Formats: sequence, C-alpha cells, structure tokens
Amino acid sequence: MAKLRIRMLSSATSVSGQGVGSAYMEQVALVREQADLFEVYENGQKGKSDINHVHTVNPTYRLRMDKHHVNVIYVHFIPSTLDGSLRFPKPIFSIFKKYVIGTYRKADEVVVVNPSFIPPLVELGIPEENITYIPNYVSKDQFHSLPKEEVEKIRASYGVDKDAFVVLGCGQVQTRKGVLDYIECAKRNPDLTFVWAGGFSFGKITDGYEELKAIMDNPPSNVKFIGIIDRAKMNDVFNMADMLFMPSLSELFPMSILEAVNCSKPVLLRDLELYEGILFSWYRKAHDVDGFSSEIRKLYENKDYYEESAKLSDKIAEFYSKEHVAALWREYYPRIYKKWETKKKLPPLE
Repeated sequence: MAKLRIRMLSSATSVSGQGVGSAYMEQVALVREQADLFEVYENGQKGKSDINHVHTVNPTYRLRMDKHHVNVIYVHFIPSTLDGSLRFPKPIFSIFKKYVIGTYRKADEVVVVNPSFIPPLVELGIPEENITYIPNYVSKDQFHSLPKEEVEKIRASYGVDKDAFVVLGCGQVQTRKGVLDYIECAKRNPDLTFVWAGGFSFGKITDGYEELKAIMDNPPSNVKFIGIIDRAKMNDVFNMADMLFMPSLSELFPMSILEAVNCSKPVLLRDLELYEGILFSWYRKAHDVDGFSSEIRKLYENKDYYEESAKLSDKIAEFYSKEHVAALWREYYPRIYKKWETKKKLPPLE
C-alpha cells in the first residue's frame, strides 16, 4: 500500500510554555517513526498531502481545509475551557469562540485528547462518528528518572536545598491554573519548598495578570517562580521535585502530568471530573486548599504513602505507553482516509 502523506499544520511551538506545543512535538515525532505507513510534512514543507492534520486554529490553516484532502483537527480545548485563561472584551471573546466552533465544524474528522470533550462537541453540532479519542503521549527518552547525584546538581543550579521537599507546579501563570491556591498552600507549609515552572505566555492579556504578577514579584520566602523553561530542560525540573501539584480549576489533558509520571513523581490534582476518564484512580486529589495542604503533608511525612503514590504514577506512565498510542495512530489515519476516499473523490491508495 502507498504511504499516506500527512501534513501537520501548527503554530503551537511559537509561544513558549504551552502544553499544546509539547503535545504537537511528541505526536509528530511518534507518527514520523511509523515510516512504513506515513510520510510527514510540517507547515510549509513542500509536498502533496492526503491528510491535512490541523493542530491549532489559525485562519490560514482553516483555509487549507478543502475538498482535496481529508481534514483532521486536533481539539485541545473546547470554547468553555477558554474562560479563566485569557482576558478579552466580551464581544471579541464571543466572536473568537464562534470562530473556534466554526473551525471544528469545518473539519472532516476531529481528534480529542480527552474523552470528556466528546459530549460538548456533539452538542456543538459535530457528528459523534467523526470524533476519535487519542490521548497525548510523552517519550521516555526525554522524560525519565535521574540519579541522585545529578538531582543534587540540578537543585544547586536552581538554588534549592538538596534536602528540601519540593512541591512542583507547572504551566502558564493564569487564574485557571489555580496559582492562588498553590500560593496559599505554600504559606501553610513554610517548611517545604514550592517551585513553579511557567510564566505569562500571553503577557498582559492573561486572566488575573495584575494580581498574579504582584505575587510573582514578591512571593512567599519558600516559593520560587523559575519562569518558562525550555522543554529540553524540563526533565531536570521534574527530577528536582518530589511531587507535582496542579490545582487547576479546569484542564484539558496536561502534558505536565505525563511528564511527571514518567519520572515516577506522585501527582496531586484538583478533583475535576475530566481526570476520571484519563487518569482513573491513579493520582491523589483534593477539592480545596485544606484538602491540598493535607495531602501535601501526608506525602511529605508518610514514606509508605509517598511510595504508594509514586507507584500509582508508574501505572499512568505504563498505560500511556509509546507502543499503545502509536498503534492508535497507525489505525486512525488509514481508516479515516478510506472513510472519506469515495465521499471526496480522493485518489485510492494502492
């Protein structure tokens, strides 16, 4: 059979510190490895394509959704998840949300990173038979545990004591990420070290910018904001930590979680419904600052509880293995091309 030519269209890597950018790089690398079935082009690379896989909702990419290809769009967010992320005047925000919905509807096929997105997308008018769930994936080559001696050097480079219990937060500094609850937990646990990796990827239009900027400029003494870290160095950051704490008020499918579990770090999250279908019961959760602080203390003070939590993270890492996710893409692209081959009068694959 002839190889399917897939063009990946994305601007996700143009803004630093976004999980969508990390997900894009991992997905493209994974599909490229399936060289017996696929040829992969990115953005402006020359070459004809059978499938256009749109990763971000740029107008130029929307224009490339035409009758000559199977058009796939990757849904990393639904319009309601934008609330609490960006601050725009309501009329502009409303127009943008309508544009996003229209872009999703224009695609032939939709891939979601979280099965909880499927019902709202169906409500927006997208046929359920055109929606497929394929989870994110993180490479063990890039994210893995490091030896103790190396971890001590990493801690020293960030000014973190080698014996500190480090509670890591990750992501853009914005209201939706629960940064205020993170800071309150740090205040309640002054004997622990809290490190946040991330910054204002979208500058002053970030929701809650003024309040959060004031905290970053004058954090509690046990809190370090280390800014936006290049992804190539994030394995060091996860290894420097003892646990990942993400008190986000709403989420999609955070790459940070997959990166942390690859390093066998316990994960503490807010008890959001969307996690239930993707992380099962293999993580620690709480509802508010009281619960978060209690879980953090337990992980710090109870060695058995900590080791049990680390093993749960290993289960998540095993479930989202490279082999499993690669098999899903190997089945997906040929299936959707065959599905649309006659409808769109596309050339048959031999």
